Amino acid sequence: MFRITPGRRAILGVAVAAALTVSLSACGKETDTSSGSAAAPSASTDTSLAGKVPADIKAAGKLVIGTDSSYAPSEFLDTDGKTVTGFDVDLFNAVGQKLGLTTEWQSATFDSIIPGVSSGKYTVGVSSFTINPDRLKVVNMISYFSAGTQWAAKAGSTLSLDDACGKKIAVQTATVQVDDLTARSKKCTTAGKAKITVDQYQKQSDATNAVVTGKDEAMLADSPVVAYAVKQTNGQLALLGDIYDSAPYGYVVDKKQTEFANVIAEAVKSLIADGTYKTILDKWGVAAGGITTPAVNPAS
Repeated sequence: MFRITPGRRAILGVAVAAALTVSLSACGKETDTSSGSAAAPSASTDTSLAGKVPADIKAAGKLVIGTDSSYAPSEFLDTDGKTVTGFDVDLFNAVGQKLGLTTEWQSATFDSIIPGVSSGKYTVGVSSFTINPDRLKVVNMISYFSAGTQWAAKAGSTLSLDDACGKKIAVQTATVQVDDLTARSKKCTTAGKAKITVDQYQKQSDATNAVVTGKDEAMLADSPVVAYAVKQTNGQLALLGDIYDSAPYGYVVDKKQTEFANVIAEAVKSLIADGTYKTILDKWGVAAGGITTPAVNPAS
């Protein structure tokens, strides 16, 4: 997600299903659960790439992945409330298959994942992390997707992105969108207008629900997340304004594991070349964010 430190839900994910039950059922509408319902494509092991996996990781035989499973369609809980699914999950599972490794997904709070990678709790962090200079100081990051910031509000809202002064806006904590709102609010007060009330939530699903229920007037998050959330509300929410500030998502690997980061980049490149990458993005309706050349620690 455009997550910071400077930017992310089966229906939207079980968390959102519960959160939106009242508002959706009151309107007599059902959510669309078709996105991502097809089986995930598998990838064949590339023996050349598998041979480049560092010995300690190869010995473990699996990749333990930290993810905030509340950020559909990137990563969220399936209808059983336990299985993590999403385009990030399908794509990185394919990366693991290329490297001859299995994957174990562990749900975590977003802001605990990078420290967890650095401490060795997780082999990789996969959670729609925007690549930025602050993160690159402490971890390696491998680009694999691109997203921007998008707003949404109740259908029919006349709120303007250029003047949200005095409004209550929902956002997930620890995302780049928090910085965005802070900067916008400062412009408001400098101009003698009321500040923006930045209503922060631990889960994107809660931020979405706050707008659906009218607690907040709008929300902003990564573009694929907002588009998916709007679709799930069946007309209760609508996109607001255009996508802006597009930037790459990156897989997170410990700073000492540059060799492994390079292998992951090669695996993504292989998935792009054989068509698996596009198949997965098409499955989840996020092909617009596809990239052509993954890179380790790219300039953001």
